[in-house]
Amino acid sequence: MCMSFGISFVEMGIGKLEITVISVAVIIFPILFIIASKNLDPKGVFEWMMEKPDDWIGKKNN
Repeated sequence: MCMSFGISFVEMGIGKLEITVISVAVIIFPILFIIASKNLDPKGVFEWMMEKPDDWIGKKNN
């Protein structure tokens, strides 16, 4: 026998604004993640490091 249990958003204390924000985040996050991943490939990062060695994070200026 399969019993399912459900609780409504109202019972969880989630209003319309929260549902809207969660929905927008669920839609936008994967899109932005894919865009960022394409821009952070190892080859691209290496090329940037070779172009601008003075801009590296942690480089000490003596």
